[in-house]
Amino acid sequence: MGGPGGPSFRLPPRPGGKRWWPVILGGLIGLWILTTSIHFVQPREQGVVTWFGGQYSTTLNPGTNWTLPWPFQIVEVENVTAIRRETIGEGGENLILTGDQNLVDLSYLIRWNIKDLVQYKFQLAEPEETLQEVAEAAMRAAVAETDLDTVLSGSGREQVQTRVRTRMQALLDAYGAGINVQGVEIARTEAPQQVIAAFNDVLAARQDRERSLNEARRYEQQLLAQAQGSAAEFNEIYEQYRLAPRVTRQRLYYETMESVLRGTDKTVIEAEGVTPYLPLPEVNRRSQNAANAARQGGQ
Repeated sequence: MGGPGGPSFRLPPRPGGKRWWPVILGGLIGLWILTTSIHFVQPREQGVVTWFGGQYSTTLNPGTNWTLPWPFQIVEVENVTAIRRETIGEGGENLILTGDQNLVDLSYLIRWNIKDLVQYKFQLAEPEETLQEVAEAAMRAAVAETDLDTVLSGSGREQVQTRVRTRMQALLDAYGAGINVQGVEIARTEAPQQVIAAFNDVLAARQDRERSLNEARRYEQQLLAQAQGSAAEFNEIYEQYRLAPRVTRQRLYYETMESVLRGTDKTVIEAEGVTPYLPLPEVNRRSQNAANAARQGGQ
């Protein structure tokens, strides 16, 4: 029955006349313990357990783990094998001074993952900000040791990337950051906008220089090949000369005289009873002119 204020709800009594509230309260407590004490950690993950969210307690490995219920022990789970990315210098100008006192606008990507979850969570207040600062310091130090041409070239980039990664890992290990640097990738290397025109002129001049050097090398190789051919020919003639000196001298004499007298219009014949000089080229020209005149007259 309801009281003066109207009807009220009451649970029916348990067998023996006991109330249900202790049972309900015990069930809620059991559910709270089960849901906040059992933790399923995936194969690529780890969890850190802290007392009341502050002091470190233990680390949970992949599998089913038990802890005290919340809020006595609090669990934070992180994927420790996933590759994370941090881009620096993208979307704006990031000027760095090179070893030959030039400026380069450079952006790059840092790939990293968690190496030690406890250090990552408790050693540094802002591990990701520390990662950015370490990356910028390492990049500026590496570029300061390199000239502009090396930074802009493909092989030079690889050298800079390797030095940056090595420096970053050493600094992060010294800080106890619990971070493993997987790689550094330079995405953009450009001259500053203020000097882009002059920089393009320099690049064009360097390309002209390379083209001239290549042409000089080709000409050098051509002359070298000709000299080697002449030397081989001389060696061959010399071998023939050693076998038959008289015949070889006479043949060389005839070949030399032929090359010298080929352009003259005189023919010299050294034989008894023969006119020493016969203007054979002149006779040939006159015969050709007479033939041409006869042909024209017949037309």
